[in-house]
Amino acid sequence: MSAPFSSLPYGETLDAFHRGAFYLVQPSAKGHRSGIDAMILASAVPADFKGKVADLGAGAGAAGLAVASRCANTDVTLIERSPEMLLYAEKSCALSENTHMHGRLSCLQADVTMTGPARHEAGLTDNQFDYVIMNPPFNQSHDRATPDDLKAQAHVMHQGMFESWIRTASGILRPRGHIAIIARPANLNEILSAMERRFGGIAIVPLYARPDEPAIRVVITGIKGSRAPVFLAPPLILHKSSGHEFTPRAESLINGCDNL
Repeated sequence: MSAPFSSLPYGETLDAFHRGAFYLVQPSAKGHRSGIDAMILASAVPADFKGKVADLGAGAGAAGLAVASRCANTDVTLIERSPEMLLYAEKSCALSENTHMHGRLSCLQADVTMTGPARHEAGLTDNQFDYVIMNPPFNQSHDRATPDDLKAQAHVMHQGMFESWIRTASGILRPRGHIAIIARPANLNEILSAMERRFGGIAIVPLYARPDEPAIRVVITGIKGSRAPVFLAPPLILHKSSGHEFTPRAESLINGCDNL
């Protein structure tokens, strides 16, 4: 997905997403590089959605930019704790290739686990967003261990992480605002527990690499303050039974052509 960009310094790449609909500056040899997960998460936001969207733990901004690119009536705030990763997001927002989104993108350095006055002072005030998306770290500390501290921050979860992230999401969302989360199936119980009494109308979309294999991801969506029950939505199959070719449905979602 890389494209040449002569002014980029060594160690950075310019990557095209949604078949060139938008571009992202990313680190080439350290930190987190975005891909399919971010595009699937972004597809949970309907293309005709209007309002303010927050991308929590945005990294270089892939999911948030994907929302802004396909949802023309949204303003997207990329919220990231790491100053280094936020710099990549800021570069991405300023790209001439992303001119069609200029004026609708902003970046905010903040730790989404903060609470109370500290969260408010960081700019994460109550009832300011209509949709929150998140692709939080969901690897255990012993899982895929890496000496790259920047990558570890993006990949390794800490105890109580989902509770703190979802608590913040609930706080910054307006009543009846929406949330979308992508995670591993093993995280489902913890996520649903954190969403209890905060969100309803919760839909769980299982993602399978292939039809005959266990689910590798889940996308969970919900509505703040709703009392509607949890339901299991139709699954998404990423690949055909053999080979690495994407299914037509997955191809459409990854390239920003449809809603999850």
